[in-house]
Amino acid sequence: MGKKKTSPPKETMSSEGEATEEGTSPAPETPTGSRQGDGASTVAPQGDSASPDAAWGDGASPETAAVHEASTEEVAELGAEVEPSTASDDLQQELTTIKDRHLRLVAEFTNYRRRVETELSEAWSKGQAEMLRSFVDGLDDLQRVGAFQAENTTVEALVEGVDLVERKFRQALEAAGVELIDPAGEVFDPNIMEAMLGVPTEDPEDDQKVQEVFQKGYRFKGQLVRPARVVVFKHE
Repeated sequence: MGKKKTSPPKETMSSEGEATEEGTSPAPETPTGSRQGDGASTVAPQGDSASPDAAWGDGASPETAAVHEASTEEVAELGAEVEPSTASDDLQQELTTIKDRHLRLVAEFTNYRRRVETELSEAWSKGQAEMLRSFVDGLDDLQRVGAFQAENTTVEALVEGVDLVERKFRQALEAAGVELIDPAGEVFDPNIMEAMLGVPTEDPEDDQKVQEVFQKGYRFKGQLVRPARVVVFKHE
């Protein structure tokens, strides 16, 4: 009995584009989602059981659904508590910062006010000292005039000494900013003058004019220190 001659297997193309030998069955397809490695494959769960929502759906037990609902409510409450707490902490920190800044400003302003008051007081004291220093010289001259001996002093020398003291005092007042008010012959001004007496006059042009100055007035840097006391003409 002769041997049957066999032909080598022909390669055919499968629908998947892979070459297979004729007469042999193709290799089984690997399921979708399988992982190859280490000689083992794991098939991913398919269908409704793979969905997280399906696990808590109609097919779940009442106990499982209740646990899921309780967990969701706890998470929501925890989130609602965390957000207001964080906002409250931020507001508290901002309030603390503002209070600290306010206290610093108050302290700085208090120190500034005290420093200014001290400087003004020192400046006023220095001004007074300068004015008194200018009067001391006139006071010394006045004391020398008072020390004149009657038998060794003439009337002319005494009058000259008094005039010298007066000039020194007047110079000291002018240097300090004091203005002398001597309104002899001027029209009466009630703002800087005080009428002590009225004298009748027949000349209408002399009406309300100063006839005599009883006491001169003084003005310091625009402020009236003392009005001039005068006698005023009155036309009848």
